[in-house]
Amino acid sequence: MKYGKTERISGIVILLSLAAILVPWLMSDPAPREERPQPSFTIEQPIDAPRRDVAEPKPPESIDLSSFNDRTSSDDEERSSEEVSEASAPTETDAPEAPRSQEQSIEEPSSAPQGGEAQEAQAQDGAAQVKDDPIAALMAQSESQRAAAEKAIPAAQAQGEWGVQVGTFGNPDNAARLKRELEEQGFPVYTRERSDDLTTVIVGPFASSSDGERASALIKERVNQQGLLVRVRD
Repeated sequence: MKYGKTERISGIVILLSLAAILVPWLMSDPAPREERPQPSFTIEQPIDAPRRDVAEPKPPESIDLSSFNDRTSSDDEERSSEEVSEASAPTETDAPEAPRSQEQSIEEPSSAPQGGEAQEAQAQDGAAQVKDDPIAALMAQSESQRAAAEKAIPAAQAQGEWGVQVGTFGNPDNAARLKRELEEQGFPVYTRERSDDLTTVIVGPFASSSDGERASALIKERVNQQGLLVRVRD
């Protein structure tokens, strides 16, 4: 066996001792409230501190109290005079009603320009300001040139590698109609026959992909056709 007889007896004795201590403590009643110690508070007497008289404070000599008193009195007089004038002033209800003939007034014509005249005058002022300022004139000129370049169709290059595929048709007449419409708008157009009896309409060729993208945007704007940027030369 793991434990001997002596160990068992020692364990039983320990348990009985604990039971003898804990059982009476658990079974006993708590002490009444009256028998419990009550808290006590002790208030100490205040400490006597020496007292002394303090002189009345005086303003510094650098401050002129006479001018301050004069200004205060003048403000009070003005305020009282204003209150008296407001009290004596006639109210709107006490004022006599003006005759009908005096209520009418003649409206003077406005000298400010109206509608289109104001816009025209503003445009003339802006043009005069641009004319007087050489830097503004150069900026306006460069802006107009940039806008014109964006609206211009890129020039086609014979050895260009990029083109805009506008459409592919099984009927050659439809391809010819679209080619003619693009040519009327000023686009360089050619057609390419495919092995599956289809005809592709291509705008270009252009030297760079940026020219092809600009041409595609102009095709969408002027002909309402969605183009596809393709490489026409390997």
